[in-house]
Amino acid sequence: MRYVAGIDVGFEAGNTITRAAVAVLGFPGLDLHEQVIARRQTSFPYVPGLLSFREAPAVLDALEKLQTRPELLLCDGQGYAHPRRFGIACHLGVLTDLPSIGVAKSRLTGTHADVPDSRGQWVPLLDGGERIGAVLRTRSGVRPLYISIGHRICLETAIDYVMRCLTRYRLPETTRCAHRLASG
Repeated sequence: MRYVAGIDVGFEAGNTITRAAVAVLGFPGLDLHEQVIARRQTSFPYVPGLLSFREAPAVLDALEKLQTRPELLLCDGQGYAHPRRFGIACHLGVLTDLPSIGVAKSRLTGTHADVPDSRGQWVPLLDGGERIGAVLRTRSGVRPLYISIGHRICLETAIDYVMRCLTRYRLPETTRCAHRLASG
């Protein structure tokens, strides 16, 4: 693994423009290697649970602008931990055929036990008895993240990569860099 990418999406002009950001970092050093932004007219309405239809077209535009092809996508959003079991990380993974991970700041579906308050601890995220993801403590004393598989990766490996992309913040550097671009 030489390059990992973070993906995040924001909106401009009263949500009429979708702004997708991709930050490619060297791995394992996490140095910023390349970053791109793509804007396009928002063509899908806001429908809870169907956000990838609203966001993915602009993300695909941004990915096409990259000079460096990442080997792993960390997406700000859900993967399998989605009511339809197909969040943005799944969507983008399938469309690009790249391994992908959903790294969400909040829970969309499922239940979980309390997460121990030490870095790297996690508990399963369950829905109807099915393990759909993990609730991961990335730092002591901060809210956990919701990690789920997107495409071509198992949950334990996804958790390992998220932990390896962390520095001193709650979010992995990949999605932190992409968030700054998407919010810019």
